[in-house]
This record gives sequence, structure tokens and C-alpha cells, in this order.
Amino acid sequence: MSAESSSGYIKHHLQNLQVCSTQEGWQFNTAENPTLCKGNFNAINVDSMFFSLLLGFVFLWMFRSAAKKATIGVPGKFQAFIELIIDFVGTNVNDTFHGKNRLIAPLGLTIFVWVYMMNLMDLIPVDWIPGLAHSIGIPFLKIVPSTDVNVTFAMSLSIFVLILFYSIKVKGIGGFTKELTMNPFNHWSLIWLNLILELSALIAKPISLSLRLFGNMYAGELIYILIAMMGLYQIPLHFGWSLLHVLVTFLQAFIFMMLTVVYLSLAHEDH
Repeated sequence: MSAESSSGYIKHHLQNLQVCSTQEGWQFNTAENPTLCKGNFNAINVDSMFFSLLLGFVFLWMFRSAAKKATIGVPGKFQAFIELIIDFVGTNVNDTFHGKNRLIAPLGLTIFVWVYMMNLMDLIPVDWIPGLAHSIGIPFLKIVPSTDVNVTFAMSLSIFVLILFYSIKVKGIGGFTKELTMNPFNHWSLIWLNLILELSALIAKPISLSLRLFGNMYAGELIYILIAMMGLYQIPLHFGWSLLHVLVTFLQAFIFMMLTVVYLSLAHEDH
């Protein structure tokens, strides 16, 4: 494979299917014009939206089905699997979050399972679903939503809103303002320094939360693309990398969930 074709192959697999508002109306980017929506604020990554929502509905369906079929006797394999996930998340949330909020455990469960399902899409060979989509006229298709920084940043911004909401609700506007202006140096003359430090730490939370997940999953996807370019060698390499990547996908979902719980736990602490 030549350098030019290799570059084109990589760019094609890293290109989202987008729709954006133009002077001619809403249009999709095409193979002939892949940069149609580049730099357009109104651009929507259709594939990321589709697969993230699809996996969200699959998550809801799985857990609702388990709840409807749950028995008090010996559970079936599916029920036992769902209960194992709930116990795992519940134990970690209870060990980390020391406040009283009925939202935190369901939120942690949703984040963990949803993000993990997004990450697991990376294990599907890179040419299978995009190749099928190409055969029916869809030029681009990225199937791993967590490799889209727009998805990860949207999730982290939602967490950031909850952090601000509970910080003000628990501590009050005055308490939250005091936390930003009187920490770590409890003196009025250093309010400006405290504000810089605390606001920087506060703003860094959603940025680091989103970029950590995006960076790890994007790197994993890129490695799969490079492996797919190696001809017959790709089968053992794909299998070997998948064994490691299964752990990476789990860890990234777990870290995203735990950092969310930690941040919300800090928001509930009233000093």
C-alpha cells in the first residue's frame, strides 16, 4: 500500500458522516467533498449521534428487561449478569460518595455501562460496518462515539453543570463563592490568587474528563486502523491488541464514572 493510499485510508476512517447548514440548505459531506462541513459551527456528526443514542436505547432495554423478568429465587444468567454490574457500581459509589443523593448511583451506573458500550464498539473490525454502509451509499461512518471529542465533551459538560448545581445547592451561593475566593489562602488580600487557582481547577475538571476518554479511545481506534493496513498480519495483531484493549475500554469507562462520583462528592461537601 502506497503512502498516499495509506494516508487516504486513514483519513477516510477518521472522517465522520456530517450534516451541516450551507447556503444551499442542510447537506451531508460526501466522498467528493469530505471537508464540506469543516469549520461549520452548525455541523452535526450524524454517526456519533446515531450510535450513541442506539447504544443508550440498548442499555435501557437490557436493564428494563432484566427488571421486568427479575425473580426472588435463583436468578438466571442474564439477571445475575445485570445484578453483578449493579453491585459493582453500587459498591464503588458507596465507597466514594459520602453524601445523600439518590441520583448519584443511577448516574454512575448509566455512565459506566453507556461509556463501556461505546468503547466496546472499537473491538469490531474497522472495515466491517463502514464497508457495509459504503455499499449502500454512505461515504463515511465512525462507529465508536467515544472517539468523537464532541460526544465526550458533551458528557463532561453535563457533569460540570451538575457539579455547579450541587455546589450551590449544598453550600449556598455564599458558601460556594467563599470556597472559590478563600481557598487555599484564607486571607482577603489573596482573593485574586485563590480565584485564579480555584477557577482553573474547576474548569479543568470537564476538560480533563472529556480529553482523557477521547484521547485513549482515539489512539486505540488509530491503532486498529493501522493494523487493518497490514494484510494477512492483521488477524493475529488484531486479536492481540483486542485482548489489551478490552482492559482499556473497561478502565476508561470506570475512570469516567469514578471521577464523576468524586467530583460530585466534593460538590456535596460543606466545609
